[in-house]
Amino acid sequence: MATTKFLSFACLKNETNYEYYSSKPHYPSMPKYPKGISVLTNKDKKAVFSVNGMSCSACAGSVEKAIKRLSGIKEAVVDVLNNKAQVVFYPSFVNEETIRETIEDVGFQATLITEETNEKTSQVCRIRVKGMTCTSCSTTVESALQLIPGVQKAQVALATEEAEIQYDPRIITYNQLLESIEDTGFEAILISTGEDRSKILLKVDGLHTESSTSIIESSLRALPGVEDVDIDPELKKLSVSYKSDIIGPRDFIKVIESTGSGRFKATIFPEGGGKRSHRQEEIKQYRRSFLWSLVFTIPVFLTSMVFMYIPGVKDGLDVKVVNVLSVGEILRWVLSTPVQFIIGRRFYSGSYKALCHGSANMDVLIALGTNAAYFYSVYSVLRAATSPSFKSTDFFETSSMLISFILLGKYLEVLAKGKTSEAIAKLMNLTPETASLLQFDDEGNVVKEEEIDSRLIQKNDVIKILPGAKVACDGFVIWGQSHVNESMITGESRPVAKRKGDMVIGGTVNENGVLHIKATKVGSESALSQIVRLVESAQMAKAPVQKFADRISKYFVPLVIILSFSTWLAWFLAGKYDGYPKSWIPSSMDSFQLALQFGISVMVIACPCALGLATPTAVMVGTGVGASRGVLIKGGQALESAQKVNCIVFDKTGTLTMGKPVVVNTKLFRSMVLREFYELVAAAELNSEHPLAKAIVEYAKKFREDEENPRWPEVQNFESITGHGVKAVVHNKKLIVGNKSLMVDQGISVPLDADEILAEAEELAQTGILVSIDGVLSGVVAISDPVKPGAREVISLLKSMKVESKLVTGDNWGTANAIAKEVGISDIIAEAKPENKAEKVKELQSLGKVVAMVGDGINDSPALVAADVGMAIGAGTDIAIEAADIVLMKSNLEDVITAIDLSRKTFGRIRLNYFWAFGYNLLGIPIAAGALFPSTGFRLPPWVAGAAMAASSVSVVCSSLLLKNYKRPKKLDYLEIGAITVES
Repeated sequence: MATTKFLSFACLKNETNYEYYSSKPHYPSMPKYPKGISVLTNKDKKAVFSVNGMSCSACAGSVEKAIKRLSGIKEAVVDVLNNKAQVVFYPSFVNEETIRETIEDVGFQATLITEETNEKTSQVCRIRVKGMTCTSCSTTVESALQLIPGVQKAQVALATEEAEIQYDPRIITYNQLLESIEDTGFEAILISTGEDRSKILLKVDGLHTESSTSIIESSLRALPGVEDVDIDPELKKLSVSYKSDIIGPRDFIKVIESTGSGRFKATIFPEGGGKRSHRQEEIKQYRRSFLWSLVFTIPVFLTSMVFMYIPGVKDGLDVKVVNVLSVGEILRWVLSTPVQFIIGRRFYSGSYKALCHGSANMDVLIALGTNAAYFYSVYSVLRAATSPSFKSTDFFETSSMLISFILLGKYLEVLAKGKTSEAIAKLMNLTPETASLLQFDDEGNVVKEEEIDSRLIQKNDVIKILPGAKVACDGFVIWGQSHVNESMITGESRPVAKRKGDMVIGGTVNENGVLHIKATKVGSESALSQIVRLVESAQMAKAPVQKFADRISKYFVPLVIILSFSTWLAWFLAGKYDGYPKSWIPSSMDSFQLALQFGISVMVIACPCALGLATPTAVMVGTGVGASRGVLIKGGQALESAQKVNCIVFDKTGTLTMGKPVVVNTKLFRSMVLREFYELVAAAELNSEHPLAKAIVEYAKKFREDEENPRWPEVQNFESITGHGVKAVVHNKKLIVGNKSLMVDQGISVPLDADEILAEAEELAQTGILVSIDGVLSGVVAISDPVKPGAREVISLLKSMKVESKLVTGDNWGTANAIAKEVGISDIIAEAKPENKAEKVKELQSLGKVVAMVGDGINDSPALVAADVGMAIGAGTDIAIEAADIVLMKSNLEDVITAIDLSRKTFGRIRLNYFWAFGYNLLGIPIAAGALFPSTGFRLPPWVAGAAMAASSVSVVCSSLLLKNYKRPKKLDYLEIGAITVES
């Protein structure tokens, strides 16, 4: 199944060319579009280029930035591993040849790949499946889907009542998948098609005729970017699928309301049909059924168990109507019949569907058990009515009380199951209901502020965020400064400073200061939506341990039916042939009726539901808890593997270190002002995309703090020498900035003092950059990537958890040794290419170790995939995040421990659930069969057995819910306090 792609919060497109103008927000004039619709009508095109010569992520960044500088570029992604660049562009602004020449201007060879196509061969859709009661049901649906041509993978989750299907849209459609599920006897409701488009539901008042419906549909279909329009005239409901980068929901409302001279009024359709409303409806149904069953069951219980001991009332109930048929028996028959056939019809339909497909589920056991009690009672009543001497004993209270208790159990179960997915519900509720939309004049001045429904926000809108308000969508700050609390999304407890150019995430809280943000991701594209989808996919994915329960469920119900029949037969034959004393038989029944009670009790006490819910409910709660703490776990497989991890391989840059090089020391070899030195060096490095060059430029800005965007001297004859440095002419001075080998190649003499400084820097895990001015070595700049706060303590904690730590990096041995020594790692591999990292992981696996890889870069992706558990740092690249099994959103190393500890706690809970589910059945079935009756006289009435069965499922779900109280290891809290102190 295609892994859900998670948004990289560190990725910021080159869209922040706004300026400050006094204290009043002012923006450059924005493009004008046709009145009423602000859309880009130019159709985009995709091109794929082969790019040779890239050696690291810095090279890929240079290519990507150069492409994005071109006009008409919609998106550009460079894959250094496969030496490819994928570019989505608008042909009226730019063409393939211009893009290819731009790549070559950066210094790499580029070739257009013509065989690449836009056609999708795989798509994922999600479908709600109603009516499943146990793992036998979910297995039936899953097996049916997997047999369909074109279906590549299908997963059906009992706990969430959803199916996630990966399929080839060229072979089969999602409508055919819906039909296939309904053919198995369950109701199927489409949740999402997985197509790359947004969808909005609108309510349109004024739709009275077919012609008005047709006019609106035609008007919407004519709009650019609209993919599909579906209108339900009865509900006045309009569904529009569209491309959000071309058009948006406000445009639809304008078109609808301008059609028909104002006869139509369009608004967002009221919430409904979502997972939460579906769960609420299911809870209401079970509650309603249970209450109605009580209306009939309580009188049945009273007439059979209570009133028979009250003089007067007993006499009235014992009045004979026909032969020995009494008033009490007729009342019980009349009252229990609606419970059996109307309130309990769900069990008949469920068992019928299961039997039609050759399987047996919990409904089959309930239907058999209650029918046995009911129809034997009917037989007794009819015999009493036709015989003057037959002494009847009915079991009407057994069938009606069984159904009532089972309905109570299902009601409590769906209540508890609803709480297992509270993490998703809380995430989905983070987005504010309204947003303040700003409008501008041609000069960029704010002319209007309008409050709109947040679901109507479109790309490139500018939204005003007041202090204390939630951020309405993903975007970047174009005006204002503030601190934003992102804990609800990333789990990061400290507010993050935001100013012009910084990214903000929808659903986070603005703490102080007014912000104006430009919307970049809306609707299903937002970070929040992607997190929700990732968590939902994680809850769908089955853990390998669940396969054991799935295998058992195939044989569980048939085995219980055989045991039930064998129990009845054994007790019946023993009674008939005097196998036990007659005194054992209660005065109100005979040996046949005693045997029947034992058989029914065995049938209804067995609980396949508890087995089926043991794993998925724990996985749901565990992944939800992880998401709320900034640890996104992609399913049961990742959880199960993580709890076994005994070896972790760490990347260095951006993982153990901050990932942002900074200048830590400068040594000059000629007499000059440090400010002048850095002005020259920064000007030379300004056009380089290398991280070390950016560190020098950032450091140089400190000498010009009075300027927000300093202007550097003009540069001539700039030349970038890949892997070595740069050459340029600044103020008529010839500068060479780079490593020692570049100086040697250019004939620059490197004095002994400089060599000693370089060696010292390497021992301290620093990189020495040499600077030559007019052919003379003039200075050395030492640049360091500092180790993350608490890294050493994390490695120490992992050791105490019996987890080995190893370092694999593409950096040189000197730097790698220095960093490893600082954090406490002894096993190191340096100067490793991406394939070397993956080979090291496989080598450790061959030694029997369960290996986790922690990384953040494109070059870590092969190792992340090869590892048993791949953990991606949340601020890393999209490719690394997509390849990983666990995403650490806060980019904190301590979350590695949280992920492992949470997975261990979750699987401990799963083991406890299985112990309870198996123990319950192994203990309950013999007791129900009468194992204690000969020695103690204790027998389990069928209605008590039914209540015990219902309680079993509820107890397993409640056991999983206890995971919501998860507390990470206390030592991590001290680490976080230490990190805050360091930063402050």
